[in-house]
Amino acid sequence: MNDTSSNDYKIAAVDRALLVLEALADKPGQGVTSLSKSMGLTKSIVFRLLQTLEDRGFVFRDPEQAVYSLGYRIGVLGERVGRDGSLLFAARPVMDMLRDRTSENVNLVIREGLRSLVLATRSGHHSIRLFAQAGRNGPLHAGGGSLCILAYCDESVINAVLGSPLEAFTPYTITDPEKLRQTLSRIRTNGHNIALNDLDDGAFSVAAPIVGANGEVIAAISVAGAMVRFDEERRETYIRAAMDAAAEISSKLSLHRIETAALPVAS
Repeated sequence: MNDTSSNDYKIAAVDRALLVLEALADKPGQGVTSLSKSMGLTKSIVFRLLQTLEDRGFVFRDPEQAVYSLGYRIGVLGERVGRDGSLLFAARPVMDMLRDRTSENVNLVIREGLRSLVLATRSGHHSIRLFAQAGRNGPLHAGGGSLCILAYCDESVINAVLGSPLEAFTPYTITDPEKLRQTLSRIRTNGHNIALNDLDDGAFSVAAPIVGANGEVIAAISVAGAMVRFDEERRETYIRAAMDAAAEISSKLSLHRIETAALPVAS
């Protein structure tokens, strides 16, 4: 059997096209020059990639400013993914209800390797709002949803995160590995996480874990906002609201697993 590297199966043009989409998801409204610099590719290559993606509806070009953003086809694919009972499909209406129940920002967070990823957000009703952008990567050792996910990870993942340099984002970020282990243990005991000022100074986050169809924690949903609005009454309300939302999404994912298992196998 040949010992073939996975890189041998890569198609460079496809890989670059995906990098363009990820770059525009992270920072919409970029032009050819900006993308070529950030990606380390020539303007000619970037232009051809954008032209192809635009023709298929995956990117949209603003004719006046000559900048690009993600196109409608991305949304279409997202909706199709949602039809099979995926996390996003199950979470969307619950996120809306949680936002309306608390008037705060709502974030759906998953783990991507040793980083967190904001999968979706709902912006709160307050005039002063703090919210993460969908598609944003962050640390696992800080933030309400991120720490909530880390608490339920395999020990190997926890050791890898705690064994890496732990960046301090504010004076309140926990960077001591032993203290972090204690925090993770407390999260598992409580079934939720409350983060205050640890990732963004002046912000709070109350998060609860979401259990996937496989019975393992796959994500976290959080209520987040400005510390000036976070008092004892809201603390208890937000804990209950986040835990209720997480339980509802988990229930939907579990129900989908049961329904799928009951389907007849095609002969």
